[in-house]
Amino acid sequence: MTAELVRGQNHTLPQTRLEIRVSAGTPVVAGATLGDEQGTVHGIEWIAHPGSPQLPGLEVSKQAAAQHRLAVDLDALPASVHRVTVLLALPMGVGGPVRFGAVAAPFVAVTGLEGTEIATFTLTGLDSESAVAALELYRRQGAWKVRAVGQGYAGGLAAMLADQGVSGAQELARSVHEAVARGVARSVAPPPPRTPEGDRVRHAGTASGQRPPATPPAAPIGDPAPAATPLPGPAQPRPAGDAVPAAGSATSGPINYAHPRRQSAAPPPPPPTAPPAEPGRPAQPVAGDATGWSMEERLYNQVWGMFEDLARTTAAYRSAVDFAESRMDQELDRALSDPRNRIGGAGDRAREEARTKRDQLTDRAREALDRDLAQLAAESAVVEPALPAAYAGWDNPVWHAYRVPMEIPMALRIGDLHLPESADLRIPLLVRLPLERGIWVDSGRTASEAAALTGPDQLRRLAMENAVAHAARLLAVYPADEFSVHVIDPAGSAAAALAPLVDSGVLAAPPAAGAGGVASVLAHLTRRVDLVQMAIRAGAADALPPDLDTAEQLLIVNDFPHGFDDRAVTQLRYLADEGPSVGVHLLMVADREDASAYGPVLDPLWRSLLRITPVADDHLADPWVGHAWTYEPLRTPPGSRVLQNVLAQVAAARRGGRP
Repeated sequence: MTAELVRGQNHTLPQTRLEIRVSAGTPVVAGATLGDEQGTVHGIEWIAHPGSPQLPGLEVSKQAAAQHRLAVDLDALPASVHRVTVLLALPMGVGGPVRFGAVAAPFVAVTGLEGTEIATFTLTGLDSESAVAALELYRRQGAWKVRAVGQGYAGGLAAMLADQGVSGAQELARSVHEAVARGVARSVAPPPPRTPEGDRVRHAGTASGQRPPATPPAAPIGDPAPAATPLPGPAQPRPAGDAVPAAGSATSGPINYAHPRRQSAAPPPPPPTAPPAEPGRPAQPVAGDATGWSMEERLYNQVWGMFEDLARTTAAYRSAVDFAESRMDQELDRALSDPRNRIGGAGDRAREEARTKRDQLTDRAREALDRDLAQLAAESAVVEPALPAAYAGWDNPVWHAYRVPMEIPMALRIGDLHLPESADLRIPLLVRLPLERGIWVDSGRTASEAAALTGPDQLRRLAMENAVAHAARLLAVYPADEFSVHVIDPAGSAAAALAPLVDSGVLAAPPAAGAGGVASVLAHLTRRVDLVQMAIRAGAADALPPDLDTAEQLLIVNDFPHGFDDRAVTQLRYLADEGPSVGVHLLMVADREDASAYGPVLDPLWRSLLRITPVADDHLADPWVGHAWTYEPLRTPPGSRVLQNVLAQVAAARRGGRP
């Protein structure tokens, strides 16, 4: 599991060959210094920078860029090196920003060579600083660790180097900036989001749905501001301040809808399941038209492709509208700056002409948006009925033919997403399996209209019912006996909501109540995490105790923090941090305000969980194009017994007989 570090926090590095990935909202200079046990840098030969990018065990970029990948081999460093400090600085004398407070917060990730994130750090709180020591890798008792530093310097690169004991820091900083200035033409723009998984290209001018060949994938980037929950899955976030499509692009096309999380290499193209479109007419949408090795993977990629297309076409529309408004304001300012136009009919004519141009641009942008939305709606109408159970809503007929699967799917649907411009177009929100992070169903009041119309008691009831439905879906998509569910309900207040799980007999044990029940369940799951981690580290999986349940575990916690003492809170945080990597997952129903008495000690817990709501709420962030998506929870049709029927089949399969 990725460790999301805060300033001053450290994390053990599990390997010595690493990449340090940097993402920023503007081109920055990336470098690194080598220090001894006291952190002292003994000369310019201990500094890697654009003018001298390579040292033994270390290589940095040769130019300023919004994205960097620094290669580190800790085993290849000189024996006298005990600290590697990663430095970021704004390039001077090239016309860019001169302080970090004016740009999006830089994001730094330490990854393995295969791209798996080990630790991440978002450098928030910077203002007048033009250089910052982002993080450091340091040796402690023979092991290497990473620490989030985030120390900024208003005096720039020279002040930062001087603070590390570098003699001639001013001259060295000047030479670095000169080297950057010579290569500034090669600086790149802020990158799209994280690890590539595929392609989807659509041209707004035709809205044809045809998918040209993949575009080159982009490298990972960082997390958004903490005000909103980042979306999971392929639509990973990017920092606030990144560019959206240029004004007017909704009509002047073509628009590149490629998203770097779509898989673009190796998987075969989809089979030709529909005849070619007639000339001049858009192609008819087909379920599974994305790339992938199986129909499940194709549908998964297609769903995220629909999300990406909706995000980009809406961003283009919003950008065009903003451009039209800005252009009208500029024309009015120019016209009315002449005193002669302020009297008579000249001023009125100028206003009317400016508004007419604004309306024309807005209308053309809306036409392009409506065209794309119609195509996406047609695609959704074809894709939704073809989705497998794990991707389908509870009202999909696929659940009537449900059978317990033999293997887990790629992903699970946990809700729907939509934007104000297309409230009727719902995009499934899919998260990859096994879960990489826990889920928090927020039972507190939010700013949404739906929450304002719902009383506190009803919100808590809906939140628990929502959690039970998610647990049922997880049980339904796993093979029999490969997923166990535990429940902590300290006051027994969720008995009605838990009835489908209890009555079907799919729980590992009855819901735990009281302080003793809370302590027992947490101790059991904490022990499991400890034992599995030790077995993995020792390469002795066959030495696990025979009574240990090796199935994936889900812990549902109702009404947190009631019934939790300090020890229980610590265990819960431990499960949230360490559990997912060894198959223990959290599904919490909680109101953050109720836990405010614990202070900031619980902040890492909330950040480690994916927050969803029991009613519609626009809290999910997609800073990739600047949207706040409205999340809609999945609901069973009124009067339907689909939940009970699915759980009955799961219980029967566990008893050894498939219905």
